[in-house]
Amino acid sequence: MGRVNLNAGALLSPLPAVLISCGTSKKPNVFTAAWTGILNTHPPMAYVSVRPTRHSYGIISETGEFTINLTTSKMTFAADFCGVKSGRDTDKIKKCGFHLENGSSVCCPFITESPLVLECRVKEIKPLGTHDMFIADIKGVSADERYIDSKGKLNLQQAGLMAYSHGEYFALGRKLGSFGFSVAKKNKPNNKVKK
Repeated sequence: MGRVNLNAGALLSPLPAVLISCGTSKKPNVFTAAWTGILNTHPPMAYVSVRPTRHSYGIISETGEFTINLTTSKMTFAADFCGVKSGRDTDKIKKCGFHLENGSSVCCPFITESPLVLECRVKEIKPLGTHDMFIADIKGVSADERYIDSKGKLNLQQAGLMAYSHGEYFALGRKLGSFGFSVAKKNKPNNKVKK
């Protein structure tokens, strides 16, 4: 089998299809973004890239805050809806039946139905071309307690997370391994002979 050279383009996927909430509890908005992710560990930083023509662009620019709300398979319809409708003329939060809670570290609300939320404060806006990147410090993280086990470990694999790939949504599948499993020491076989 050979390879086919394609035109240079934004083809990295799958990506998380997250809901970005912004604004205030009195005037909130939400939109879907797949161009988001982690930038740094210490200090914890994230980003979201947004077209300047989007309604939420002005809101985030003005308030300097947003939240990244992970989505589940059950939220796929709502995530798609929030990606194609504009908050200029549609109350997407009401239409999707979302519930909002106030962030603990930022003033903008987050979506209660999300299993994990990153509360972000904008540090820099970097114009890139079609999109501007909002580079932000992660000021707080909240998780649905259903996904925290008795030892305090976060178990997001139980949340039924959803991803986006080239115009389609997919449920994330089964676990294939854990970080570092490829170099972990194997249990030595029991070589003792039974008597």
